[in-house]
Amino acid sequence: MSIGLTEDHEALASSIRGFVARHAPSTAIRADLDAYAAGAPFPGWDGLVELGLTSLHLPEEHGGAGAGYLELAVALEETARGLLPGHLLPSVLTSGLLAANASDEVRKRTLPALAAGTRAASALTADGPRATPRSDGGHTVSGATVPVLGAAGAELLLLGARVTEDGAGAAGAARGTAAGSEVWFVVDAATPGVRVEAADAVDLTRGVARVHLDAVGVGAEQVVALSTERVRTLAAVLFAAEAVGIARWLLTTGVEYVKVREQFGRPVGSFQAVKHRAARMLVRTETMTAAAWDAARAVEQGDEQLALAAAEAAILCLAGATELGLETVTLLGGIGYTWEHDTHLYWRRAMTLESLLGPVAAFEHRLGELVASSGSASLEASEDATEEHSRASSGLTRDFDLELPEEDPAFRARIAGILNEVAALPDGERQSRLADEGLVLPHYPRPYGLAASPVEQIVIQQEYERSGVAQPKTVIGEWAMPTVLAHGTEEQKRTLIPATLRGEITWCQLFSEPGAGSDLAALSTRAEKVEGGWRINGQKVWNSMADRAHYGVLLARTNQDAPKHRGISYFLLDMRTPGIEVRPLREANGHYLFNEVFLGDVLVPDDRLVGEVDKGWALARTTLGNERVAMGGMRELRLDMPAMAASGELAARADDVRRDIGALYAHAYALSAMSLRGTLRTLSGLRPGAEASVAKVAASFLNTDVATRTIRWFGPAAASADGPGAAAVHQYLSVPPHLIGGGTIEIQLNVIAERVLGLPRG
Repeated sequence: MSIGLTEDHEALASSIRGFVARHAPSTAIRADLDAYAAGAPFPGWDGLVELGLTSLHLPEEHGGAGAGYLELAVALEETARGLLPGHLLPSVLTSGLLAANASDEVRKRTLPALAAGTRAASALTADGPRATPRSDGGHTVSGATVPVLGAAGAELLLLGARVTEDGAGAAGAARGTAAGSEVWFVVDAATPGVRVEAADAVDLTRGVARVHLDAVGVGAEQVVALSTERVRTLAAVLFAAEAVGIARWLLTTGVEYVKVREQFGRPVGSFQAVKHRAARMLVRTETMTAAAWDAARAVEQGDEQLALAAAEAAILCLAGATELGLETVTLLGGIGYTWEHDTHLYWRRAMTLESLLGPVAAFEHRLGELVASSGSASLEASEDATEEHSRASSGLTRDFDLELPEEDPAFRARIAGILNEVAALPDGERQSRLADEGLVLPHYPRPYGLAASPVEQIVIQQEYERSGVAQPKTVIGEWAMPTVLAHGTEEQKRTLIPATLRGEITWCQLFSEPGAGSDLAALSTRAEKVEGGWRINGQKVWNSMADRAHYGVLLARTNQDAPKHRGISYFLLDMRTPGIEVRPLREANGHYLFNEVFLGDVLVPDDRLVGEVDKGWALARTTLGNERVAMGGMRELRLDMPAMAASGELAARADDVRRDIGALYAHAYALSAMSLRGTLRTLSGLRPGAEASVAKVAASFLNTDVATRTIRWFGPAAASADGPGAAAVHQYLSVPPHLIGGGTIEIQLNVIAERVLGLPRG
């Protein structure tokens, strides 16, 4: 799914797609590669201006359209997907920086021209040039920049320089200009003393160049209140949007190829190794998309939120596009590595984006500092890990709150009143009252819930958070009850659902078997019809909560002669029934989460069969679908890494720890953004995208990475199960359930490859 979520975004993307197809087909771009790499303007530039892409994000008073950065991100994603050559990205970056940071005088002088199509470029660092303050308030600048995207062929330049040691004396001191500080300024490319030297560009579709300045006078009226950090922050937002467009082209190209390329008489896309590779590429692309979307929306949320989201996007999108380029080349095989195939052109553009704004490690360090040093917290100084985590969690964190469309104030007031009353009740009475009010699972139909609309569900969630009342969890009941609601008898619903919502009944799931593994339909537990019910014999395994559940949802084979996906029935099993033996399974971490359940001549009454005999497989898929949504969905994912980092007994260097924290929080924020995007699509009445399919896989990857990196911080301390690294050891030993529960990662990758990407079955 693309960055844009709304119908307006899709209309914008569609118009840009049409423009690119008409004015920049691959054959035309390839015919002028040498010229573009040297900085030649795109012949269709005037058409881009007329389409409004150079003015989309600028204020109306300066000739812009007054749209936002989400719209600009949609545009950049689409132009990058078409590998549009020329100056669009450096021009809109320059105008965006000036619109947000320049004086009124500079904005009035530059923005209308930029909106009307003046080509521009901005340096991304002040390294290179040196500025000597003058007594008139200006500077004299000399030196050469590092390579600047779009500088060759640009008409206006936004550059930075560092104040020289010997020039920060009297003139500089009068204005508080310290040696080493930065000065950013706009200058016409035709100014005497300015020389642009084109480099041999890696990206063959647009040039990079060093800008040489020979004693160029810069007046005070040319100065812009900028810093390298501020420039790189906005650049990360826009570069990430382009990276997503590149990634989408790469993914689509690779997947379409393996659908039709045959080996050994079969499409290579039917081979499991290829499926898994393609599915992982989709997971990465969707994660990048969520991060780029989050960064674009953060531009309007203030400097702190933008700093977090821009770092998130840079970490995930810059390296991600480059690495997907290599993945696609090798997925295509030899044909993908030829000069004639377009893949290397996209790969080169991705490499250039990453190189210009890199190293990505700098963004990982930056995000790690922002997260780990929220408020007064730091990695070096905190004796109380719990206090550290509390401060980090309540300090500088990414905002994923929803801005709701029109809502009913009376509904919110009623929910708030109920929750205020519940907050005053003893803990033991709260869930029953909430169940009576339909607030345990409010999306359930009445009388079990409120049949709450998506907007009402969000209102209820917000009021839970405001009131401090914890919303009850029915755990496995949340997976099982939708099946009972959809297929159960009225007696089953009336008897089991209210009691579950009140917390009087807890559930377990009796699906997996020792011999079936992830091939659930290969189960061998038998149900034989007897007078008044069914006699069950068999064994189940990996059953959470079976040792304390009141009821279990059970799959058993009722027809031995039917194909394996048929002949299965779905039962509701009272766990107090004679013949059931539950044996806890001790895990590698020493704890007991799972159980194995032995069923010997267990009698299940006829009224505990759900749906029709032999038709339980479809019901099981309903349960499994709810399980996967519950495990994959998240609105805000909080990690406890800052707390572990504050233990004070780490073997790892503080800089390395910060970098790990930054890298992992980037993924956590992207997962939260992915969940928020899915919620917004639902609120808008649109069909879900691929987020739900990839969320569990992405979350599993993150859980593994968190545990792996964290345990390595402690070095020798992690060899002791009762030392400062004990929590990290336990966390790492507890990773497997995240990779197995709800279907192994390999099964999930197959599902993504076949159902989302449309690859053929093996």
